[in-house]
Amino acid sequence: MKRIVSVLLIAAALFAVTGCGKKVEKGEFTIEKGKFKVGMEIGYPPMEYYDADGKTPVGFDVELGKALAAKFGLEAEFIDTAWDGIFAGLETDKYDAIIAAVTITPERVQTMEFSAPYLGNGQAIVLAKNSGKNVSQPEDLKGLTVGYQAETTSDIFMTKLAEGGLKFTPAEYDKVLNAYDDLKLNRCDAVVSDDLVSAAYLTGDNCPYVKVWHGSADEYFGIAIKKGNKALLDKVNAALSEIQSDGTMKSISEKIFGADLTDSVK
Repeated sequence: MKRIVSVLLIAAALFAVTGCGKKVEKGEFTIEKGKFKVGMEIGYPPMEYYDADGKTPVGFDVELGKALAAKFGLEAEFIDTAWDGIFAGLETDKYDAIIAAVTITPERVQTMEFSAPYLGNGQAIVLAKNSGKNVSQPEDLKGLTVGYQAETTSDIFMTKLAEGGLKFTPAEYDKVLNAYDDLKLNRCDAVVSDDLVSAAYLTGDNCPYVKVWHGSADEYFGIAIKKGNKALLDKVNAALSEIQSDGTMKSISEKIFGADLTDSVK
């Protein structure tokens, strides 16, 4: 009898929770009315990271997300998501789009929609100052411990070098900032990251790093949207075009990078 009563009480509690839950109203082209929900890994400066208060998202992609939402007449909401699950979150409607320095690749195009590119990017090699390492090109990483973020284009770049015969010790990280922290502590010999990202670590009079090589823009960042969502894709592309033509994108670039890098996709 006690077991039956307990089951009934649990069922009643679940009904009370689910029955009183507020139903989310779908927007015209977004998953929630009045909002443009953006997925990103907020730990990838200068593209997206937390401000000094530890809770306010800032960075290039954040500014871009806000600018797009303004064009839509919606409120931007940023959802911090681990990189290894970010694409799954898009598929399950956790957010409308991913704006997180996502490189457009042939493999990703098969499973997601992509906007027109908004920034061009290459890879960079960064050392600790006074490290004594003689590195001026990727081939010079031979025999070194190289840090980079797993499952990113830096990972792909290093994998291709390894497949080409370069012998090095890989040090994979969940977040690129951890790779740079370990470089400063001499736990790795070099870091390979997006060139745009390296810019965030090379500022200030007491900067502990030095960039020794960077490649040309051979990859392009795009906004990822759920496969088949042509309505949102069209809206995003139209808004991107407006942001680029009215000078908003240039202003964002100058604010974050200190220079206009928008011509990297022209």
